[in-house]
Amino acid sequence: MSLAARKIKVVLPAELAIDAEVDLGMSGAEYILRARLNVSVPGLDLETAQAIVDTAHQTCPYSKALRGNVDVAINVSV
Repeated sequence: MSLAARKIKVVLPAELAIDAEVDLGMSGAEYILRARLNVSVPGLDLETAQAIVDTAHQTCPYSKALRGNVDVAINVSV
């Protein structure tokens, strides 16, 4: 997120928090993973926070590795 924020000249707050929740489930007879990222960016407006999170999700190596393999939901709060 730091790189994404720097691109648009935004300083991330020290209180930034990211909580990850991962679930193991079933789809028919196969196991699947689902993940939720709860991102709190206090002090920024929601539109800016969402833009930073979206950009970070597109460029993050972990996100790239999971894309198409794990259903990821991202919840942003300010």
